[in-house]
Amino acid sequence: MISGITFLADDAPKLTEPVASGWQLVAAFVAGIAVIVVLITIVKLHPFLALIFGALTVGIVAGVNLQTVLTSFAKGFGDTAASVGILIALGAMFAKLLADSGGADEIVDTIVGHASPRMLPWAMALVGAIIGLPMFFEIGLVLLMPVIYLVSRRSQLSLITVGIPALAGLSAMHGFVPPHPGPLTAIGLLHADLGITLALGVVVAIPTIVLAGPLFGKLAGKWVVVAAPDTFDADRFAEDGAERRRPSFGVTLFSVLLPVVLMLGKALVDIFVDDKKQLVRQVFDILGTPLVALLIAVIVGMVTLGRGAAMTRDQLTKCIESGLPPVAGIILIVAAGGGFKQVLVDSGIGTLLARWAEGAHFSVILLAWILAVLIRLATGSATVATITASSLILGLVEGLPTAQVSLVVLAVGAGSLFFSHVNDAGFWLVNQYFRITVGQTIKTWSIMETVLSVSGLGVVLLLDLVV
Repeated sequence: MISGITFLADDAPKLTEPVASGWQLVAAFVAGIAVIVVLITIVKLHPFLALIFGALTVGIVAGVNLQTVLTSFAKGFGDTAASVGILIALGAMFAKLLADSGGADEIVDTIVGHASPRMLPWAMALVGAIIGLPMFFEIGLVLLMPVIYLVSRRSQLSLITVGIPALAGLSAMHGFVPPHPGPLTAIGLLHADLGITLALGVVVAIPTIVLAGPLFGKLAGKWVVVAAPDTFDADRFAEDGAERRRPSFGVTLFSVLLPVVLMLGKALVDIFVDDKKQLVRQVFDILGTPLVALLIAVIVGMVTLGRGAAMTRDQLTKCIESGLPPVAGIILIVAAGGGFKQVLVDSGIGTLLARWAEGAHFSVILLAWILAVLIRLATGSATVATITASSLILGLVEGLPTAQVSLVVLAVGAGSLFFSHVNDAGFWLVNQYFRITVGQTIKTWSIMETVLSVSGLGVVLLLDLVV
């Protein structure tokens, strides 16, 4: 079960049927979003509670039994807490260790020392893209936050100017480039060529990251000026009061890239080793699982970063423990966002909008993008949008040239990134880590995602003219 879509033996997803008429479901969707926004921005209610009330509103307006709504919400909450929540907690431990050991300072000094203030956003976009290649967006964001905070402070640039390029790099990789689950699933459903899709995905990702990252980040940094919070302020002093020594840049880079290498290794082995019984496949299937990869990174980091900074055992324990309280509220909000999303998925509104779009007459590439956009807006899940849109256009890609099928996959990926808002767990992750309001999150993160989506479609359409 993946975000409310059940997979059958032939890998074709079984879509959730709408629970009410079209107008009623659309009204429920709009009412739920409106309640969340009003409760947070005007009533000043905590987002965790606002998301619960938003889910109940969707159920009431759609005419669904409230017990059913609560069951859907609890399922989405639990699934998100079990997947994203655990990763956020492990990532926060590692991030605090990176900060307190001085490893984050070492990375930032290297970046700032080799890049002018004008080039820093470009450097952060590159870092985000590299980290985002094998990693899920949520993990990459948590690991990068100490670096984003420190670069912002050292360079005296707005947190948005520095952070948006990194987010663009992370998000573009998630939407366009295998081995992320969305593109891989679309490749499998549409029988696209993996190598061609990977190559074209990189071609699409580069200009979209440039537009949505450094260029849009410069503009967004003027709209929203916010200083870096002190969440990952480092305890840089040893017990004797002297400043703690830092681990070397090489050791720090090894520690940060260890989970990246493990996850990328798993993805490559899954692609090139078909036999699941082979030892190398079994080993990487375990080590490359995000939870295990991050757990290994934390344990290794305690040695390479903690002991490398001459931390005592008590200091290491305190460091690891102090990373958790700041993210407790974030985990609850992100999980509640997952619960709200699940209520929308189970209502069938994504299926309804997809069927409406199917009746329109567009090119296959444009239709694939529109379907993914509608489902993304309705459910908040890029993966659900990718899987559902791909399944709905299966019959339309038959007989198309190999390169065009790959472009359809990328169009779906572009649509799945469109305008992240309050029903997306990623929205709340950015909102909480950047300490900005809902309105500011929309003006920065949501519009950045939209720029990624629209520019991605534009590049795909241009490629369609030449391939």
